[in-house]
Parts: sequence; structure tokens; C-alpha cells
Amino acid sequence: MEDGEKRISQEDCNEDNLGPGILTLTNKRLAFDKTKSRIMDFTKQMGETVLDVPLENVIKTWKEGLLIKKVCFTAKIDKDEQTYKFGVFNTKGWLKTIEKTIKQKDSQ
Repeated sequence: MEDGEKRISQEDCNEDNLGPGILTLTNKRLAFDKTKSRIMDFTKQMGETVLDVPLENVIKTWKEGLLIKKVCFTAKIDKDEQTYKFGVFNTKGWLKTIEKTIKQKDSQ
């Protein structure tokens, strides 16, 4: 993490296209690190960071789903827009926290 960066929320989850990993929200960015697990000995290894989006690049946030709920966001990556959908435990909590953090970042 960078100087002055603080972890706000972190959860082991699954993204529709990226697969299993850990979603992290800091006061500066949203990041997703891939993980690999082994059922034989219950180990989990951190992999590479496959998503690192500054909060100012997040365009839209929402939640969706009836049975399988997801917290979603669209971000500007280079010149394109990319949408990500994460299956987290508390979608409502994640959504509120992301939106609150973005507003705080914008007001600074």
C-alpha cells in the first residue's frame, strides 16, 4: 500500500470473470488479488493483483441478484469502461462503504 493509504474493507470473494480472490477497498482504490486454494490441506495462497482501480475512475456502483447477490461497479480502465461483479457476503454494506469512500475522496 502507498503512503497515507488505509484499508477500509476486505473480503474473500469471487468475481464473475476473474474467479476467486480477495477484494480490497482502501481510501484510494479498489483492488482484487487472485488466490489459489488447496482443499487437501486447507491452504490459500495469494496470487497476483489483477485489478487495481483508483476510486476516481469508478463511474457507477450498484448491487444485483436475487439469490446470488453481487456488488458491482463500472470503472474507466485506459480508454474503455469495464464492469466487475463480486459475490461478497454483505452486498448492501459493501455498496454503502464504496459510495461513502468515493464521496469522501471527492471532497478532499
